Amino acid sequence: MTTTSRARSFDGAAADYAANRPSYPPALLDAVEELAGFGLAGARVADIGAGTGLGTALLDARGARVTAVEPGDGMAAQFRRTLPGVPLVRGDGNHLPLGSGSLDLLTYAQAWHWTDPELSVPEARRVLRPGGALALWWNDSDPRVPWIADQDARLRRFFGAVETSLDFRARFRHLPPALAWTTRQVSWSRRVPLDVHLANLGSYSDFLVMDREVARGFFAGERERLAGTFPDGAVEETYVVSLAVARP
Repeated sequence: MTTTSRARSFDGAAADYAANRPSYPPALLDAVEELAGFGLAGARVADIGAGTGLGTALLDARGARVTAVEPGDGMAAQFRRTLPGVPLVRGDGNHLPLGSGSLDLLTYAQAWHWTDPELSVPEARRVLRPGGALALWWNDSDPRVPWIADQDARLRRFFGAVETSLDFRARFRHLPPALAWTTRQVSWSRRVPLDVHLANLGSYSDFLVMDREVARGFFAGERERLAGTFPDGAVEETYVVSLAVARP
């Protein structure tokens, strides 16, 4: 399974992705503005790997002049249904369909890890104006919450992943060393029905590329366990957003 084919697995689940994935807290965009050194209102921004537009919508609401860049057919179609007034062009971070020096800010919401930094870093430098900024962020469940830690352990066993100790800066370990990064982490939570929580998990690429019957077996077990933890059927999901900003 190549990185490209795994990334494209989202196309068949775009509607579920849009309906169930978490967005991001307002404090994240406050931090982007602080670390970038300028406000988003009126800024020329491109959101790369925009998907269904979760991050793009927040940038647009802040008054940014935002263009979305998305390679996947299904995700792009869902984006156009969700945000018909926001420009969308087809492409990816390795080959940006954007003019040189044309942007104040380049953002990657949950998407930088699908790029090849040998290509995406020079492309970021090319399209940003002098003084512009590159912002990357990831939303991760907070394993300090006991039920989340237990679920994470079950997921690791299910996928045969190695057990790891808690590392809140894990997203920052593999940032391209050619750039000088400033980092910030933002905690937040949302309360959703159990069905939404399970559908959110099911929209991740690890599940999208596996046998559906095997996946259904896992989710049946999760539903039973979480129904005991959340008897009212509402799951309190807690997240940490890891943000990294550079000014190439």
